[in-house]
Amino acid sequence: MIIILNQDITPYEFDQLADKLQSNRLGFHRSNLGGKQILTIPNAPSGFDIRQLQMLDGVQEAIEINEPYKLASKRWKKEQTAFEVQGVEIGGNAVNIVAGPCAVEDEEQIFAVAECLYKNNIKFIRGGAYKPRTSPYAFQGLKTEGLKLLRNAADAFKLRVVTEVMDLSLLDEVYQYADIIQIGTRNMSNFYFLSELGKIDKPILLKRGMAAKIPEWLMAAEYILSGGNEKVILCERGICTFDDSVRNTLDVAAFPIIKELSHLPVWSDPSHGTGIRNRVAPLALASIAAGADGLILEMHPNPEVALSDGPQSLYPHQLEELVSQLKPIAKVVGRHLDCELIGHLV
Repeated sequence: MIIILNQDITPYEFDQLADKLQSNRLGFHRSNLGGKQILTIPNAPSGFDIRQLQMLDGVQEAIEINEPYKLASKRWKKEQTAFEVQGVEIGGNAVNIVAGPCAVEDEEQIFAVAECLYKNNIKFIRGGAYKPRTSPYAFQGLKTEGLKLLRNAADAFKLRVVTEVMDLSLLDEVYQYADIIQIGTRNMSNFYFLSELGKIDKPILLKRGMAAKIPEWLMAAEYILSGGNEKVILCERGICTFDDSVRNTLDVAAFPIIKELSHLPVWSDPSHGTGIRNRVAPLALASIAAGADGLILEMHPNPEVALSDGPQSLYPHQLEELVSQLKPIAKVVGRHLDCELIGHLV
């Protein structure tokens, strides 16, 4: 259940409401989301008559939501969430394209990537500065220097930065350089971390846990939303299955399911969802056809020498070719690519 409070609710009216909830053994969480004061009630029993709350002073509306994820539910918000990132809309009619290397390696590499994106009118650059790797001996990223290089390249070519934060201790640093903050699959269930992300004002790209069910993924988003940050983008990046012919199994069915259950925009990561370069494009096309609102793609000027994820990284010419293939698919489903918008300054 969600209770929307009047903006001018008095302390006395709130105390009366709180007493009513407590007398019915109903816990609540108070937050401000989208300019509205709301109470989220996770434990309303089946059959509870919400009319006794709607009649109280200070209550604008009470909405019955049975799903455990309240604020991520379409019952709470029927229209899709949309917001702008440096003048580019997320969650609107345009399909967003994000591309770049798994890891920032040096100035020459990241500036070459940025120039390629600019020439293709792509608005977002991705790149890791702090890299969570399975092996402690693998390349861990350039860290602060990588963030600076990524930001400098983005600014030089009028791009927006998408990069991952691995740990709460790094949030303030990454915040300075990122336009969208990525939360990787390993942190989807780091609930305290997610709660803290609810307190900031930058969009969060929340990747699905590698073994997470869709309701668990939406509950992770709920932690961010309940903190007051409604700029959440879900990202399907493939799940672990018994099939070893791919690195991960991209769950294309997740896109229509998310559209049925939630108002949050959802992107696809076919690079991690396959792990093999020549399978990225087909899964990217399938994702847009299935309803994905965007793509996050790995691309490297020379994948053979990439320090991370070279086998799943597109060559620049493959990225350009994929964008041309995506345009008619987007049109068929009534949308367009954000890189089709005129000019590099939007």
